[in-house]
Formats: sequence, C-alpha cells, structure tokens
Amino acid sequence: MISFDDVSFRYHAHQEWVLNHVSLDITEGEFVVVVGPTGTGKSTLLKCINGLVPTLSGGEFSGDVVVGGRALRTSRPADMADLVGYVGQNPSVSFVTERVEDEIAYAMENLGFDAVTMRRRVEDALDVMSLHELRDRSLRELSGGQRQRVAIAAVLAAAPKILVLDEPTSALDPGAAEEVLSALTRLVHDVGLTVIVAEHRLERVLPFADEVAVVGTSGRVDLAEAHVAMQHSVIAPPLVELGRFLLLDPLPLSVREARRTMHDLPGRLAGVALPAPRRINDEVAASTRHLDVTYGTIRGLDDLSVSFAPGAITALLGRNGSGKSTLLNALAGVIKATKGSAEIAGHCAVSLSARERNGLVGLVPQEPGDLLYEQRVDAECDTADREHGLTPGSTQAVLNELLGEIDLSRHPRDLSEGQRLALAIAVVLAPAPKVLLLDEPTRGLDYCAKRTFVDQLHHLRDTGVCVVVATHDVEFVAQCADQAMVLSQGDVIAFGDVREVVCHTPVFAPQVAKVLAPQKWLSVDEIEAAL
Repeated sequence: MISFDDVSFRYHAHQEWVLNHVSLDITEGEFVVVVGPTGTGKSTLLKCINGLVPTLSGGEFSGDVVVGGRALRTSRPADMADLVGYVGQNPSVSFVTERVEDEIAYAMENLGFDAVTMRRRVEDALDVMSLHELRDRSLRELSGGQRQRVAIAAVLAAAPKILVLDEPTSALDPGAAEEVLSALTRLVHDVGLTVIVAEHRLERVLPFADEVAVVGTSGRVDLAEAHVAMQHSVIAPPLVELGRFLLLDPLPLSVREARRTMHDLPGRLAGVALPAPRRINDEVAASTRHLDVTYGTIRGLDDLSVSFAPGAITALLGRNGSGKSTLLNALAGVIKATKGSAEIAGHCAVSLSARERNGLVGLVPQEPGDLLYEQRVDAECDTADREHGLTPGSTQAVLNELLGEIDLSRHPRDLSEGQRLALAIAVVLAPAPKVLLLDEPTRGLDYCAKRTFVDQLHHLRDTGVCVVVATHDVEFVAQCADQAMVLSQGDVIAFGDVREVVCHTPVFAPQVAKVLAPQKWLSVDEIEAAL
C-alpha cells in the first residue's frame, strides 16, 4: 500500500538529512505508530505519504514513494486527496468554514461527492467521532480537543483508503482519546483502512498498533512488529519501562497484558510505604471567588471558588470543554468574568497592566504560536530577554535545557510542534513568574523532554512558584503534580492530593496505577525506588 524506496530528504542543503536512505513497506489495513524523539523527522515522514514533502516544503529529495500505485514524483498533493487523508499537528489552521457540520462536508464538496452521499457520510463521521452534540457549534467556540476531533471527522468523511495523523490525541482527554483510537481500529479491522499515526503519548496508541516505525536521530527509520520495536526504542511508555526493569519478554504494551505478566508485583510491594504527600501551605498565590464565565449560551465556569498555593504544582484535569483553559485564562486576566473575580497575589487579574503582569504571572496557551512573532529562534529569545529585562542568553539557556541544541536560525513556524511549544515555554519560564499557568504544555514533547521539563517545574516549585497546569497527559501528572483538580461543566468535582484524586478514577489514572490497583503507585520511578 505504501512503499518508501531509498528515500532521503533535508529542508536545506547545509542541514543534516532529516530522512536518510529510508526503505520500508506498509501493507493495507495496518495500524502503524511512528515514534521518535522530538524533532527527528516524524512529521516529515508522514508528509511524504501525500506529497506535502517535498512538493510544498521544498528541500532536497531523493528516492521514491509509491502510495496505492501512485508515484510521489508524478503526483501532486491534490492528486492524492481521494486516497490519503491527512491531519496535521495543529488542525485548526486547516479549517475553512465556521460550523462543525460544514467543515466535515467541505472536503467532500471539493472532491465532487453527491448530496445524498455527503449527508450519509457526515452523519457517519459525527457518529465515529462522537460529535453529534457539536454539529451546529461554531469552530471558534470549541476546545482544542473538540477541534481535533472535528479535523479527524472531516478527513474520515471523504473515505480515504489511508489516514495519516500527526499527534491526533495530543489535545484529547483520556476518555476521548480512547474512543477515537478505538473507532479508528474498528475501521482498520472492518473496512481495511490503513492508519499511520505519529504520537508522543505512546501509552495511548501502542495497545492498538500492529507495527511501529522508529525514527532515529540519524534519519534512519526501522519498521517492526510493535513488541519487537519496543525492545530497543529510546522512546518508550511507562509500561514498557516497567517491563524492562522487571526483565519481561515480551514487553507488555497494554494494561491488560501488564496485569497478567506482573501478577506477582503487588505482593512484592504490599509492605512498602508509599511516598509521603508534599505538604501544601495555607498561603494563596492565585484564587477565584464565585467566578462565572460564559460564552454566549455556553457556561465555561460556574460559581467557581478555588485557591492555589505558592510552592505547589496543581494539575487541572477534566473532559474536553470542562473549563480548564477558561480557568487559566481568567487567572491570567486574559478574559473577563461574567460574575465574580480572579486574583493573582491579591490583585484583580483582569486589572493588571502588561508591565504589572511581567514577573508576576505567565501563561502558555494551547496555541504556543500566539506568543511567537519573530523570524528566527534566536531573535525570539533575544526579544524575550529584552522585554523581560533579563540577562542576554537567559531565554536561550532555558530552551537548551528543554530541547538541547537546535538550529537557532530557523523560523519558529518551521519547528516541529514540540520544538515550537518548548520555545514558547522558554519565553514564559525565563522571567520566573510567581504564578505560572500552562495549558497542555507537553503536546509534542517526547518522554525525555518531559522529564527535563518536570525537573524545571520542580525547581520553580521549590523556589516558591505557584504552578497550575491544565493537561490531559496523566503520565506527566503522575511525575509532576502535588495536587490534582478535576473539573466538569465548569465546576470542581475533586480537589486534593494527586495520588488520592487520580487513583480513584480509571479515566485519569496513569498506567502504573491501573496495573497495581488498588495500590496507589503512580510512576515507574516510584516502583524502582521501592524495589
């Protein structure tokens, strides 16, 4: 179905090869997961399948790609549209209509489908992605996760034979992610759809994978059966790391497999004390009082009164559209309350000027590009240093800690989603704000980059910074957070010590907690230390 024959590619002649002599074959009806460190070329590999690389990207290309009998060298991306459906890392940039239903129908209109077929396929796509309740909503009113589901539905409606998805679950809550991946797997099994997914949150996608393509830093790509590929992959989810520690073979890829192969582990841990919870002081760094926020007829927050302490990391959890981003934006003073107030260090958040906010509160939004406006990475870092009154090189130093060395001459738009996110985080982290607000800060970050990021946040917490993180990344929460708050329909469902909150809900529990339930272990690091 998809054949790469000695493919090499780089964006500029003076750069290293992103793909280097890649040869692989993907058969019809396979679910393939593409893994690799941030910035190694996963997105580039996906874009080769429908011709976006090199047709629109430019660059130096050799070798050949054949998809469904069509050679990439003689086919434009438009010629591949009926065969390959593609959803990028930031699906919102591809939206061209205002309403959910119109967006799902748009691709079929361009491909010339008749009205009866379009109507039927729109309904099917709404069913598969659980979007019926949103069909008449404006795309601008949706959360990031809801937009992600709309983008996938729009591509599925055109009935391609191949579906290519770049970070398709990055903005989805755990329940929605499992629904989407289960739906795609049904299409793979029932109608022979070929699905190729690049994803950093491997704990979500590996249970569904037939094969895994591992992209290395040298541009090499190795394709193998999922269990075999995970034996040596640098990037691995918690279950695989735990399986390696316990010397299991084959390695477990799902919670069910792990519970069967690790049946003796709960007994080994039965007499070991859990790590003590971090003590949270009674001071208040940020708070809301009877806060209501509405968007037309949609209520984002409902009479919310909560407080966050300095020197603590709080994770905001909840389904897509539950009010997490709205709460962060209210605390940052970005949006006005319909009723009530949000305060930062005793000041009304919405009344703070830009200068007063500097060094007091920092917000990294879901779309990190909103914070970036220079033409080069180094210029972005230099501008951030000047605007925040920092020593030259401060922002770049934070960026290097998050990502390691990257090409500073690149345009921020040319970075991968993870690299661009890290740049935005560095811009906000560098002035060390007293209250740090992060909205899905691990999108596009691999496990190694997340560990470094966790260390950064722990350092900030230990210096007294209040950190509030809205996230669907439960493994990140297990490593990072002191407290967890679960929101639903703008109201608080649970708020307390992270171990007590997440271990009592199968939706937001990390993999280790699911395997060892009812014991309340959260991470592989805890298990290794205990044993």
